[in-house]
Amino acid sequence: MSVEVNLRKATRADLPLIEKLLMSNNLPYEDIPSKIDSLFIGYAGSKVAGMGGVEIYRNYGLLRSVVIERSIRGKGYGEALCIKLIEYARLKGVTEIYLLTTTADGFFEKIGFERFDRNMAPAVIQNTTEFKNLCPSSAVCMRMKIS
Repeated sequence: MSVEVNLRKATRADLPLIEKLLMSNNLPYEDIPSKIDSLFIGYAGSKVAGMGGVEIYRNYGLLRSVVIERSIRGKGYGEALCIKLIEYARLKGVTEIYLLTTTADGFFEKIGFERFDRNMAPAVIQNTTEFKNLCPSSAVCMRMKIS
């Protein structure tokens, strides 16, 4: 069964929804107001399926804050959302996309990410709030090369 997710750029009006989704899933939310321009709300039809974002730094991207509504997890919405976010990054000129995760490395490996030495990530990615302050040093760093 294939599912479809459509993205809409997040706005400041979405902050309560975004923060609720992130907090209820134990994901960092502290810098979200300053990152709103890099976030998207994912829809399955007219219902919110989840959210995610891509911070873009020249040809590098940082995939972050990916979360799917609990009631529809395990049905392909996470993969569909990530594919849309990766395609967005590709269209913006990103050739390598990174992420940090403490719980979902298996999921991200299934969609094409590989484990990557956090200390080898580009400096611009290492200097993001997510890398420097929000995610613990025990978080798994992952990378996908996209063309």
